[in-house]
This record gives sequence, structure tokens and C-alpha cells, in this order.
Amino acid sequence: MGERCGWCGSDPLYVAYHDTEWGVPDYDPRALWEKLILDGFQAGLSWITILRKREAFRAAFEGFHPEHIATWGPPEVDRLLRDPGIVRHRGKIEATITNARAYLEIEADQGFSPYLWDFVGGAPIRNSFATLADVPAETPISRALSKDLKARGFKFCGPTIVYAFVQATGMVNDHLVSCPAREPSPR
Repeated sequence: MGERCGWCGSDPLYVAYHDTEWGVPDYDPRALWEKLILDGFQAGLSWITILRKREAFRAAFEGFHPEHIATWGPPEVDRLLRDPGIVRHRGKIEATITNARAYLEIEADQGFSPYLWDFVGGAPIRNSFATLADVPAETPISRALSKDLKARGFKFCGPTIVYAFVQATGMVNDHLVSCPAREPSPR
């Protein structure tokens, strides 16, 4: 048995996330949207910061239901800016509302999950990286998806954020070749 990907360290929360969630293919449109939003909140921060606040985010954003969030306006933004459990960044909060509206358009048009998975040909891409230094920060796929999301109105979805997202949701399997979590376990 090999060693885990080194990025998760020894924090039990991070290890559990690495072992059971990161890189596992996810096809649920609402869950995919939540992960994209949380990756946007991560911009400029570490993922463990967001992971530690994830339940507070879920509570503050009322379960991350885009149909509900799309109706929000200044009162909800003000409420969230006062919530110490989340990252209180006006731009990211307002982007979440904008992104909910963009999500609803994609979901109605073709389905959010099929839309995203089409960028990887409908199945996970399995990379074979030996070290963390080999793993790119972005790829042509993350650049193309980022560009398309932005054209559809999404914000906080640059190519690096999008690459972290496709890794987290199992669209790309970037567990190192020595990592025991490399073998996918479908949800």
C-alpha cells in the first residue's frame, strides 16, 4: 500500500476528505454547483479553511439550493456579510447569487451535470502523476471550462479554481500513482 497524496497532511478532517470525497466522481448537479461555489470561496485561501467552514457555509446558504439562492438580493448579502462562520467577502457572496442564476439556465438548457461532464468526455480522466510537483495548476480543459462558465455569467471560476473543482469532483483523478485512494469508488 502506498502513501496518500501529500497535500492532505495529517489533519483528520483533511485526511477524511482526501480518502472519501476528493477525486470521487460526482454527478449530482446540486452537489457539483455547491463544490464549484466553495472552490470560488477558496480563492486566495487554503482548502482546509473552506473545509472547516463547509457546514457553516451550508447553513448560511440554506443548503446551497440554486433555485432559492437565485432569488436573493441585498438583504441576504448583508446577512451573509455578518455571518462569522463563513468567508465574508462581498464579491464572492454576490457571485454566488449570480452563479445560481447562471446554473439555473444551464440546468434548464442541458442539465448542469451533463454540461460539466461533457468537458471531460463524460468519464473521469485518470492522470498518472508521481509527485505533487507534477500536478498542474490548470489545464486546457480547465481553461476551456472556465471560459465557457464565464461566458454563461459565472464569476470566481478562473482556470485554477476550475481545475481544483474538476479534481475534487472526480472529473479528473489526480491522486498520485502511489496513493491508495487512486482507485475510484463510485458514489
